[in-house]
Amino acid sequence: MLFPLIFLPKRDEKKHPFHVSTTEISYNAKGKTLEITCRIFTDDFENALSQRFKSKIDLYAKNKETEMSGFIKNYIETNLKIVVDGKMVKPNFLGFENDHEATNVYLEVEKLSSFKTLAANNGILYDLFDDQMNILHVEKNGARKSTKASFPEKKMSVTF
Repeated sequence: MLFPLIFLPKRDEKKHPFHVSTTEISYNAKGKTLEITCRIFTDDFENALSQRFKSKIDLYAKNKETEMSGFIKNYIETNLKIVVDGKMVKPNFLGFENDHEATNVYLEVEKLSSFKTLAANNGILYDLFDDQMNILHVEKNGARKSTKASFPEKKMSVTF
């Protein structure tokens, strides 16, 4: 007996049912720094980078780490803006690593005195999905605040 083709899985079937990235920001009072980690599904991130830079992207290839770092740094600088107490700050790109199905991107803002309000304009993967949601967690002096933005809204803010 032959089974109809409708039982075969679709080739372009999504690997995960939702599109979300998470940005964790911790204020290090002793070092006066913001420690930032963006966690993005690797397959989606590779697709966004490939589309943006018209290049073959492989975030797992160790021999292409320098080239991939350049693409990631440019993409994050374009799609994630951090504002502290009304002033834009420019995070330094520290690097990235793969963690199972996600890519962690590490950033840092140096020489930052304590703050009251932190805002983010986060359009990560908005160029790929119209159902993208970006979550922001901010930790300062043991207190943790969270917020989110769903496409097309990019602006998020927390106040301590």
